Amino acid sequence: MPIPGPALSASIEPNATAPELIRNFCIIAHIDHGKSTLADRMLQLTGVVEARAMRAQYLDRMDIERERGITIKSQAVRMPWQVDDTAYALNMIDTPGHVDFTYEVSRSLAACEGAVLLVDAAQGIEAQTLANLYLAMENDLEIIPVLNKIDLPAAQPEKYAEELANLVGGDPADVLRVSGKTGEGVEALLDRIVRDVPAPVGDPDAAARAMIFDSVYDIYRGVVTYVRVIDGNLSPRERIVMMSTRAQHELLEIGVISPEPNPTKGLGVGEVGYLITGVKDVRQSKVGDTVTNAGKPATEALGGYKDPMPMVFSGLYPVDGSDYPVLRDALDKLKLNDAALNYEPETSVALGFGFRVGFLGLLHLEIVRERLEREFDLDLISTAPNVIYDVELEDRTPVRVTNPSEFPAGKIREVREPVVKATILTPSEFVGTVMGLCTERRGAMQGMDYLSEDRVELRYTLPLAEIVFDFFDQLKSRTRGYASLDYQEGGDQVADLVKVDILLQGEKVDAFSAIVHKDKAYEYGVAMTARLKELIPRHQFEVPIQAAVGARVIARETVRAMRKDVLAKCYGGDISRKRKLLEKQKEGKKRMKNIGSVEVPKDAFIAALSSDSAKDAKDKKK
Repeated sequence: MPIPGPALSASIEPNATAPELIRNFCIIAHIDHGKSTLADRMLQLTGVVEARAMRAQYLDRMDIERERGITIKSQAVRMPWQVDDTAYALNMIDTPGHVDFTYEVSRSLAACEGAVLLVDAAQGIEAQTLANLYLAMENDLEIIPVLNKIDLPAAQPEKYAEELANLVGGDPADVLRVSGKTGEGVEALLDRIVRDVPAPVGDPDAAARAMIFDSVYDIYRGVVTYVRVIDGNLSPRERIVMMSTRAQHELLEIGVISPEPNPTKGLGVGEVGYLITGVKDVRQSKVGDTVTNAGKPATEALGGYKDPMPMVFSGLYPVDGSDYPVLRDALDKLKLNDAALNYEPETSVALGFGFRVGFLGLLHLEIVRERLEREFDLDLISTAPNVIYDVELEDRTPVRVTNPSEFPAGKIREVREPVVKATILTPSEFVGTVMGLCTERRGAMQGMDYLSEDRVELRYTLPLAEIVFDFFDQLKSRTRGYASLDYQEGGDQVADLVKVDILLQGEKVDAFSAIVHKDKAYEYGVAMTARLKELIPRHQFEVPIQAAVGARVIARETVRAMRKDVLAKCYGGDISRKRKLLEKQKEGKKRMKNIGSVEVPKDAFIAALSSDSAKDAKDKKK
């Protein structure tokens, strides 16, 4: 979120608000259940956004969020609300709903005392609803169950209120009914938040301790840090210390977001706001770090956050090699805005210098790549996503494989692959279809429960490699969009995996290698060779494209040579002259094949390494 300078701020607010008048809460829900629309109505009702400045999805600041209609970044906003002549300050955090952005949600929950659990009155509870609810319960938050979209013709508020009450343990009458679109019931929800969400607890006289729960990079003002104050207070122009790095800075500006940045005279216990120190080094502000006062520092840091585990790895390479330093700086700045991003440099014979990047899922990968291309004007190639494997050689030497090119060539004792515990919610009519899909993807069923007469919860253990490509798309298409998926780490298991190499004219091309299950190796080899046959241009000599497991070739396609018509000048005469010319051409092509090299254009790499390449190739074969 860009931070405008002080000239754009309307006024300097008074000193910190009393903790008993503060309510910190967030909105959690499944994707597309109306969180952002409800947040819009709250902003209007509390008067922090003027009618003329209002727009749909007000807190979704990025173009990509508005285009796709999804929330990617959590956004904090402070709103005033009056109940019985008492003015309260409500700090709301609007969180993402997709499983790939669960880390954003977990950090937001740590800054709150309560959570509004939002459920679509036409769709009911979905997988990510459950996942976010369990996260909130782990943080010991006050849960306020709310049914949204009650104005829809397909809404069934009575049915889903009972389902929601059973889930959180309460009475269906206590489940609030609201419409984010029309504003119905939103005032009652704000009153309920003031009544039920506990006030923040902290020691105002202790040494200052504030938790960094988010940060962004502003091109003019440097690193902007978002904090929740736990103990003590912070004031402008004092010196602060980041407890993990011991770096000291002067606090140039401190304030609250309402919903635009508004400088104040300080932040006290329980308040949520932002800090600006003018620091340009993005590594100085680490999410989960504790900020304290340099003059009277705290002795013990706050707990911080559990580091997210990357689930999917992909290589990112600039199309133009000279853009490598730009890509490195862009990833540094994006890491500040997206704490779940992990990356390290790597090189590829075919693609040059780039980075191996860890993502929380395929949507996360897609969003990060699109943000890098839009915000930093880069052209990127991303390799097909893969996961981490633990390989044990015959002599019990362990090898960690994050890239198919690292897969050892010697004798292997066993290969372990990561698995996930998946929860799938589906209407009962699609149970057989979903079971069939999970069985195809080597899933093992762990249990099944009927949440109601027509809704079923299926629990499976699935290999992560089987769900990172198109599992979610397949699930949605086979259940007409009604099923929902959530997953979490489930350890690892031994699997019969092999590395499939792609050879062009006998030479291995690392960028096209893949680690697949032994039963699917032939299918992958056939699909990839067929794909490359379409993409690689014809040369003066014949180019064999082979897929091999070890020394055994399992599939082959051939790009035919371009042939010059050497007989064009021969008309009539003896056949032996024609044969002599054809033999001479054959010898020349044989010699060229020995010394010639196969050139694979960048466009071919981009097309072949896209995640749906194998699927497209299979479709073409059919």
